[in-house]
Amino acid sequence: MAVNAASNLAQKVMGDVETSITASHASDEQKSASGDKMQALTWQGVEKVALKTVAKPEIMDDEDVVIKVTGTTVCGSDLHLLHGDILQLKADDILGHEGMGVVESVGPKVKGLKKGDRVVSSFSISCGSCKFCKEGLGSMCEKTNSSSVMQALYGQRFSALLGYAHFAGGLAGMQSEYCRIPYADHNCLKVPDGVSDEKALFLSDIVCTSYHSVVDVGFQAGQTAIVFGAGPVGLNIVQWLLAVFDAKRVVLLDSVQNRLDFAKQAFKGRPLEVVNIETDCEGGNVVKKLYELEKLGWDVAFDVAGFRYAKSLVHKAMRATALETDTPETLNEAIMAVRKFGRISIAADYAGLTNGFNIGALMEKGIMLKGNGQAPAQKYMKPLLDDYIVTGKFDPTLILTHRFDFSEMDKLYYAFDKKLFDEEKGVGILKCFVQTRHSSAPAPGMPTLTKVP
Repeated sequence: MAVNAASNLAQKVMGDVETSITASHASDEQKSASGDKMQALTWQGVEKVALKTVAKPEIMDDEDVVIKVTGTTVCGSDLHLLHGDILQLKADDILGHEGMGVVESVGPKVKGLKKGDRVVSSFSISCGSCKFCKEGLGSMCEKTNSSSVMQALYGQRFSALLGYAHFAGGLAGMQSEYCRIPYADHNCLKVPDGVSDEKALFLSDIVCTSYHSVVDVGFQAGQTAIVFGAGPVGLNIVQWLLAVFDAKRVVLLDSVQNRLDFAKQAFKGRPLEVVNIETDCEGGNVVKKLYELEKLGWDVAFDVAGFRYAKSLVHKAMRATALETDTPETLNEAIMAVRKFGRISIAADYAGLTNGFNIGALMEKGIMLKGNGQAPAQKYMKPLLDDYIVTGKFDPTLILTHRFDFSEMDKLYYAFDKKLFDEEKGVGILKCFVQTRHSSAPAPGMPTLTKVP
């Protein structure tokens, strides 16, 4: 039945007429009356991205700003676009949902920003006035994304995302020299002078996403936690758990040893254990290993791996033949390994349908499975900046390993996808600061410019 449902839904969605974006802020065709140009990273098909010269964005609506991008980066979610796992991508779409910059031009109805302000933008774009925005849930905005395909898949739409396909609103992204930000008063945060670009940049997404994952699942001081995935968001979750939320014990799982080694060093002296799922688990039995570490099961699990990481031949085959879009294997391990009446937080991306999900164990063990959704960054950016970053309680640059130039943006996608280890620096590529021609020099103590390995 699950296979048939997946097939039927896939046929329905793929047969849907390509969305005609009608909301004023949901389409971002790059046009420039002045004829000005810029460099941008564009999607050119599955496994192919390329830098191109494109039209520089201009004010399209009264509540827009256009910013000169001074810092951007590549996110694990961008790799779904690289691999063609997200619907409604078009050739020449401008990618990138994390970025910051300096305001260059301002729409006539923008009240809180002016030319020259240094700002970081939320990765999700919301209107600020609909029911969900008024509840502080900007990532669930009703106005900024009119994809009929998302409506068919999910029953409702979430907000537009910068640089993340027409499925998510069709807005041009931040992996560019300039970017238009709609509803700028609601989506941009002014960065104070004492905060470096490196510390501000990741408020656009992963700082807020990781924090939201912890609070959304109701994690409490003194509890134990499993974190599946030692990428940037997983490592941020570990930092929140250990430095802010007073976790009793955390275990971090991944198959990339250099990322686990990084975590051991970064959180030395804290109650963190790391497990390589390929070398530390007898017969690949992750659940058995987790019970060896915590006999009654773990209080909370965080899935920061997501839908692409199929392990078994069965699920690899089903994904390859479109019998499922998502593998449930990490979630099934989490369901098995948490304690009775434990909780699971899904921070990682899941896109569609899966087969073999262990719903019986979920029900019988009384487990709460909490999808976090896209994090409402607008709600979190300022309080996290003021209460944790400025005060030093949370350091977003802990996982900043490299600084690269925008001219290598396309190369960085492939290096990040392969989780390359930089032999010269002795560290794997985790989170990067990508500078443009508008950027300032690196802040003291931050990574200096190097070439993509």
